[in-house]
Amino acid sequence: MSKILIIDDESQIRSLLVRMMELEGYDVCQAGDCRTALKQVELYAPDVALCDVFLPDGNGVELVKAIKKAAPRTEVILLTAHGNIPDGVQAIKNGAFDYITKGDDHNKIIPLVSRAAEKARMNARLEQQEKKGSGRYTFSSITGQSKPLKAAIVLAQKVSATDVPVLLTGETGTGKEVFAQAIHCNGKRAKQNFVAVNCSSFSKELLESEMFGHRAGSFTGATKDKKGLFEEADNGTLFLDEIGEMAFEMQAKLLRILETGQYIKIGDTKPTHVNVRIIAATNRNLPQEIVAGRFREDLFYRLSVVEVHLPPLRERQGDVKLLATHFVNDFAAKLAHPITEIAPAFLEALEQQPWRGNIRELRNAMERSLIVCEGNRLDVSDLPFDIQNTHYEQADGGGMGRFELAAMEKRHIARVLDYTKGNKTEASRLLKIGLTTLYRKIEEYKIG
Repeated sequence: MSKILIIDDESQIRSLLVRMMELEGYDVCQAGDCRTALKQVELYAPDVALCDVFLPDGNGVELVKAIKKAAPRTEVILLTAHGNIPDGVQAIKNGAFDYITKGDDHNKIIPLVSRAAEKARMNARLEQQEKKGSGRYTFSSITGQSKPLKAAIVLAQKVSATDVPVLLTGETGTGKEVFAQAIHCNGKRAKQNFVAVNCSSFSKELLESEMFGHRAGSFTGATKDKKGLFEEADNGTLFLDEIGEMAFEMQAKLLRILETGQYIKIGDTKPTHVNVRIIAATNRNLPQEIVAGRFREDLFYRLSVVEVHLPPLRERQGDVKLLATHFVNDFAAKLAHPITEIAPAFLEALEQQPWRGNIRELRNAMERSLIVCEGNRLDVSDLPFDIQNTHYEQADGGGMGRFELAAMEKRHIARVLDYTKGNKTEASRLLKIGLTTLYRKIEEYKIG
C-alpha cells in the first residue's frame, strides 16, 4: 500500500484530500506546515507528498527541495490556488513530480498520484537493488525441493548466462519476479539496473510515456524531458510483468526495440539507442491470445526464445511446508514475535489447501497467522477461517456440514484439544464443561 502525505494549512482541504486518498486505498498522514511535514517525511517515509505552495512557515516550492534531500524517492506534487509558470518551472527544477492548480477537477489528482506512486515504487526497487546487491537473488535462495520447481530452476540457470529474451509463464503468484531477479543477478548484467514494470498498471498512453520517455513540450504537462524505463535499464535488464495485458499498438513498438535496439521518444525526431535484456512474464495463454487477435505472433516468438514455466503451488509436492516455515521465520523476525513451535495440524491444514493464489496467497496467510497468534506456538486456530473450515471438513470426512452446530462444536473441541496437546482435564477446564461430558463428546464425534 502506497503512503501519501498531505501538506496544507487549511484543515478542510486537508480533510478532503485525506478522504479522497483513503477511498483509493492509500495509507495517509497529514501536516499543516513545513516543519511538521519534514518530521512526517523523516518518520513516515511517504511515497508521495501532496503539498500546498503557500504554508505558514515557508514556501512549498522550496519545501520540495528539502523533502527530496531528506527522502530522495518521495515524489512531490505541488498544489496551489494561484498557479503561475515561474513557480511551476522552479518546482520542477527542485525535483517536483508535477504542479497542479487547486480548483482543477479533482479527478485529475487521482491518476496523477497513481503515476507518482508507481514512480516511487520503481525508485524504491532500484534503491533496494543497489543496497542489497545481487547476493539475495540467487537460485539457491528460491525455496522448494519439488521436481517441477527444480526443473524450472535448472532451465533458468542455463539461460541466465546468456542475453536472450526469456518468457516466464505461470499462474499469478508463482514467483515470476523472483525468477526474473535471479536470472538478472546471475548473469553478465548483474551489476547494472534491474527495472520492473507491470504492463497492466498503466493505460496505453501512460505506458508508452513510462517505457520510452518524452521530450519537454511534446504534450500538455510535459514540462521537462523524461527518461523512460528503457533508458533506466540501459545495459541492464527490463522486466515486463503481465506482458499479455499490453495494448496491441504498443506491442509493435516493443517488437521494433527487440529487433533494432532503438526507439523514438514521444516528441522526439531522433532515435534513442539502448542495450537492454528483456525478461517478460504472463499468466495468460499467449498462443490463445494470438488466435484471438490480442497478441502479436511475431512478438511472442521474439520474447519466448526460452520459455520457463513456473509450476503452481498445488503441483509442488512437499514445498508448501517448506515455504510456510520460511515465511513464518521471516515474519517472526520482522514482527518481533518469536515462534518456537508449529503444530503438525497447522502444516497439515496448509497442505490441504488448493492455493489458487499460489505463493503470494500462502505468504499472506502466514503473515496473518503471525499477527493473530497470541503465544509462541502456531496452531490451526491462527489460520484464516476458510483454511480452518477446509481442514475440519476434511477431518470430518464429509460427515458433517460446514454450518451444522454439531460440526462447529466438534471443530472447537478438536481445536482446544490440539491446543492442550491432548490434556483432557485442561481442555475441559477451558471449555467449561465436565470431564465426563468431554469424554462423551470425544466418543460421539470420533475425535482422534
